[in-house]
Amino acid sequence: MTTGVRVGSQFLCLAIAPLLSLGCGQESLADAATAAGPPQGSGPAAVSKDPEAAPETCLGVSDKGIWSDLDPQVQLALPKVSADRVTATINRKHGVLVLAIDGFPRKSYPLGGEAATAKLVLGTHTLMLRPGDRAELAALLATPRVSAAVAAKDADRDGIPDPLDVLIGAKKTVLNADDYTEGYVTMKYPGGDVPREIGVCTDVIIRAVRNAGIDLQKALHEDIRRAPKAYPMIKGAGNPNIDQRRVATLLPYFKRHWEQHSAKLDDPTDPLRPGDVIFMDTFPSRSGPDHIGILSDRIDDQGLPLVINNWTNGTKTAEMDLLTFVPVLYRFRLPP
Repeated sequence: MTTGVRVGSQFLCLAIAPLLSLGCGQESLADAATAAGPPQGSGPAAVSKDPEAAPETCLGVSDKGIWSDLDPQVQLALPKVSADRVTATINRKHGVLVLAIDGFPRKSYPLGGEAATAKLVLGTHTLMLRPGDRAELAALLATPRVSAAVAAKDADRDGIPDPLDVLIGAKKTVLNADDYTEGYVTMKYPGGDVPREIGVCTDVIIRAVRNAGIDLQKALHEDIRRAPKAYPMIKGAGNPNIDQRRVATLLPYFKRHWEQHSAKLDDPTDPLRPGDVIFMDTFPSRSGPDHIGILSDRIDDQGLPLVINNWTNGTKTAEMDLLTFVPVLYRFRLPP
């Protein structure tokens, strides 16, 4: 089968061992930062001088997506940017503030609740926040850049924009740390999944996208029926037990339904964004991509995003430094 990726050279086999240490496993991002220090260029953009307002250890938002038991461990890192690049929207209906950088959603914050003991006033907006969130936001937000709005694309209606929801879902797969396990698995349709303890590279994508309220299994197979000529590798009506778990089968769907962006890693007009789905080539001698992952909010020491993926036999889903040596052929994004 081609559900995942096998390493195509001795170089890649040797290179993967030290990379596995970058995965969070079952620990939270805050725990990892305490143990090893923050990744270069990532982490909160503003840290409160008040010792009682330490950075929050989790997002704290109400996420309707996968694996709610992991919500208390999910946290996102903001890059260091100037405040004039930051905007925010307040969704009172869902009690969520969404922070964007250069117009792209990067982090969500809960409004109100028992833990919201710190007040932040921005013009006509009075926000009740957790102390750590207030400390982070106070240095970034200004009244003209804050508005009351709802997410333009929010499939599961939890107040979190779909591209950000995909990233949060991907972070949950890292915390879940499922074992790379190939094999055909019979599953229900729609909403099917392999057992939570196992997966391959495509399962990371399926689960992360499901966190945004989008069933990739169902969406793909409806598209196969609508446009069979777009999927020449599929015979008949397709097989919902395996088709969505194959990299080659997912590519036509992403081309047809997601925003395609530059595959270059350094395009200033089309920068990489957390939550982008990338198709990679681990066998340069073969045509087409054979591996898939999601760009993380964490970056390496060269300023490149880590890749959330399940690499190959013997690994678990983790954040890994792949962009330094694995070519990217395609990059896609859900519209914000």
